[in-house]
Amino acid sequence: MHNDPEHPQADIDSSPLTSTDISLDDDLALVRRRMISEAAQAIEIVKSAIDSLWELDESTGSMISKIEKEIDKEEVKIEQECYRILALKNPFAADFRLITFILRVNTDIERVADHASSIRKIIARIEAPTPKWPESLREMGERIPLMSEQLLRAVVNTDAELAKSVVKQDRAIDKLDGQAFDEIKLLIESDPTNASNYLLIYRVARELERVGDLLGNIAEGVIYLVTGDIVRHTPKKKKKKPT
Repeated sequence: MHNDPEHPQADIDSSPLTSTDISLDDDLALVRRRMISEAAQAIEIVKSAIDSLWELDESTGSMISKIEKEIDKEEVKIEQECYRILALKNPFAADFRLITFILRVNTDIERVADHASSIRKIIARIEAPTPKWPESLREMGERIPLMSEQLLRAVVNTDAELAKSVVKQDRAIDKLDGQAFDEIKLLIESDPTNASNYLLIYRVARELERVGDLLGNIAEGVIYLVTGDIVRHTPKKKKKKPT
């Protein structure tokens, strides 16, 4: 795993969340830190899964599985704490918006970790020698870690502009997924004996596309947190024709 001092602490804090003698601000700060730590862990195992993919390296599999299970447990704890705050502290306005943001993002983070674990399982099923990787899949594998790092900064700094950039990058990932399908179709036609490998490779592309969607969802949540605007399913503004 990568250890970057510029990133938030990636180890999940397992200290109790249920103290009732601290202020609402302290409660919110604590659960927010837990959510950021959880996100950092999920991003790290996605990066590890992608790094392992190109060489079909299964040595990181147990680590990815262990951390994914820790994130599963942490998701439940964070959700319980959010409901406790809602029930006992009656947050409103910006505080209520933060709680709803954490609840939504908490679920998406757990799903990101699930997709990292799925990639780990697919790696174990792809037969050696290392296959020819579609160029579009390679690009997805380069873009997702960068997108993840930008999103983490957007969450830590509540940066709506950076979050908007992440949303745009999710659209690029969607296009690459379509290109991967076309590339893999051609690879199967030219090398049908390796069709099963190429079908597994397309499953990896689908997993990465879902990670991109989840990162985009979280970025939309950051925009909501900062502005109060819900940007999901917002139609693009049409350019006015010159008169």
